[in-house]
Parts: sequence; C-alpha cells; structure tokens
Amino acid sequence: MERASPPVPGPDAFWSCESYVVVVTPGTPTTQRSQAVTLEQPTLEAACEAIADGLEREALVTVFGRCTVDYDGRASSTLEAGDRHVMLKPDGAALVHTDEGQQPVNWQPPGCDHDVRCDGGADGESDPELILESVRSTPDERLCVRFEEVLQVSTFFGADENELALSGTEEDLRQRILDEPALLETGFTPLATERDTPAGAIDIYGEDAAGRSVVVELKRRRVGPDAVSQLRRYVDALERDLHADAAVRGFLVAPSVTDRATRLLSDHGFEFVPLEPPAE
Repeated sequence: MERASPPVPGPDAFWSCESYVVVVTPGTPTTQRSQAVTLEQPTLEAACEAIADGLEREALVTVFGRCTVDYDGRASSTLEAGDRHVMLKPDGAALVHTDEGQQPVNWQPPGCDHDVRCDGGADGESDPELILESVRSTPDERLCVRFEEVLQVSTFFGADENELALSGTEEDLRQRILDEPALLETGFTPLATERDTPAGAIDIYGEDAAGRSVVVELKRRRVGPDAVSQLRRYVDALERDLHADAAVRGFLVAPSVTDRATRLLSDHGFEFVPLEPPAE
C-alpha cells in the first residue's frame, strides 16, 4: 500500500505516523524567514514534493538517504550506492557529503539550476527513484544524485546578512610587521610583499641594516619542519634570482615552532621570531 503524502504544514505544526514525521518551527508571523520543515522517512513522492516546494520558494534544502552520485563535465565520476547527505543552496550551489571528512565528495558551484523528479516504478519492472540534478551551463556540467531511499528531507527558510570577519590571519601578522618593522629586528626595511620567485611568493621581502636581502615567511599557528623547508626553498630561489655572492637571510615568524623545526632553523642559519597576529 502506498504511504500517504503528508498534509501541507502550517506554523507550529507537528504530525507523526508510521510513514513520516513533519515538524515545522514557527517563524515571524509576517515572513517565512526562520522556518524549518522536516520530513522523516517520507515516500519518494512526498520527498519529491517537499524538495520541489523548497526549491520553488528558494529555501535551503537538505536530503539524507541512500543514493548514487554521477558527475559529467570537465571530467566524469561515479559514486556507487551509499548513505549520503545532499545540500542544495538557494544560490545554486550543491554539496554531497558522506559521514567522513569536511570536504564534499562532489559539488557544484553557485549559479547552477536544481531540479527534482521521481522516475520508475510505474511499469512494475524498474525500481522507483528520486532524482536530483544540478546543472551548470558554462562550462557544461551536470551532477545527478539518484535516491533509492530517502530517510529525511528538510527545507530551511532563513537569511544571513552578515559576512565572516576574520581576525588573527597571516595578513594581520604581515600588516603588524609592515607597521612596525623593528618587530623582526632593528634596522629591517620591508621592500615588497608577495614577491614572486620560482618557488612561490615570498610573504615579505626586505633588507636588513647591512643591506642584505631578507626573506620573511609568516605562519599564524605553531609550525614544524615543513615551514622551515618552505622558507629554505624561498631563500634558495632568491639567491639564484640575485647573484652568486648574494647573502640572503631567512626569518620564520610564527607564534611558536616545534623542537625539530628549531634544529632545522639552526642547521640552515635561519632565524625564528616568535610573534602572534594581533588580537581583536
């Protein structure tokens, strides 16, 4: 027997039966902002209707269930059936997450068009499935997620007018040294930031009181040998860019370094300056 589709929810609504659970959190009476609608273990048809309604109303839509994922565009990829969480954002972005890691296993950028439909099952020969597609026209890319089972669908209506304000970044640390060069050492003169070398861009390039070239590598957190190796590559590249007799000094600036990094700094003749990004 087919499970009935859930009734259309209103504010403060809660329904429960064997087929589904619908929970609606109320928003401001005059707006749909701050509302959330959740269906648990819905039929594919009910899930499709809820997703389509959310997309139509430009909601943030999330779907969790067993699905396959196919991508075709600049490359091609296939992910066989597994339990995954899919997020469709109003700006056109799409994210597919598993239960591991912080990065999505597949995604589409903002600007894509989302669509949902149910296929199969009517002829009795093919299994029904819910299909989510996220399509980008330039370049031509298509992400297709096919659900054989949906365990939860949620649609969220909200707004976030604020932007992330970062503090304590490497840029803050760079600006601190540019504002007060003596923090590195007395007589240091910054000459350039992001100076290009074959090994990459140097955070701060300058000269010491004796006119020797100085390479400054900045790190906002405690660092280990990798940071010293990176500094070594920059110093070597700059020495090749200048001339054979050029004396290039290397400085690593970070809140702290490991014991192994300290030994490597000494081995290479580099110097460490303990410095933290300015606090807000």
